[in-house]
Amino acid sequence: MNKKKHQAENLAIHLRGMIPEQILKYAAGHFAGGIAFASSLGTEDQVITDMIVRNNLDIPIFTLDTGRLFNETYELLEQTEKCYGIKIAVYFPKSPDIEIMANRYGVNLFSDSVANRKYCCLQRKVKPLRRALRGLSAWVCGLRREQSVTRSEVAEAEWDETNGLVKINPLIVWSDEEVKRYLTDHDVPYNRLHDQGFVSIGCACCTRAVKPGEHPRSGRWWWEEPEHKECGLHWKNEK
Repeated sequence: MNKKKHQAENLAIHLRGMIPEQILKYAAGHFAGGIAFASSLGTEDQVITDMIVRNNLDIPIFTLDTGRLFNETYELLEQTEKCYGIKIAVYFPKSPDIEIMANRYGVNLFSDSVANRKYCCLQRKVKPLRRALRGLSAWVCGLRREQSVTRSEVAEAEWDETNGLVKINPLIVWSDEEVKRYLTDHDVPYNRLHDQGFVSIGCACCTRAVKPGEHPRSGRWWWEEPEHKECGLHWKNEK
């Protein structure tokens, strides 16, 4: 077994049973100077941002701007920075990559096939993420097991083979109710689209509101089969 993967599995065992704040505090110390938080500005990520700031943890925060986000998401980014007195680093796709893609496949290539959609996600999200993670030993994510069947076996810590570092998931065992309660109890700013039926919010062109009874991820790439409901940031062994 890969030595680093084995170490990540041991770390997961150590973190199991800890509350999110404890996981974040431990990770901040264990990976001091080599850890960052990737925020999509979703409700889970807003909770983690609040925990990082509230506990004065040395975990820099960054986000990915695909160039096709909702205006409400940009408003939340600005609101979050003002609320907490922080600066969130923003990583953009490289213009040449987007120009080549659009001229070759069209600006809305993502609706033509799963392969095209994954290629669009690669250029707009995965590549910027790789740049953001360069030089780090670990990154923090807002994944929860409830979100998707593809995340049902995710642990508090795991080895991210694709990016070559440890992934920390402090909210992995939290329920929707726990996330909502934290937002309310701590007056955490959140995307106002959530009040309009949007659950998982990504690019405006690839996200819709979720109807009552639908799975939370059904609002993302709704024209695809359920098994394709990942953007590429959390695929296993993806190169």
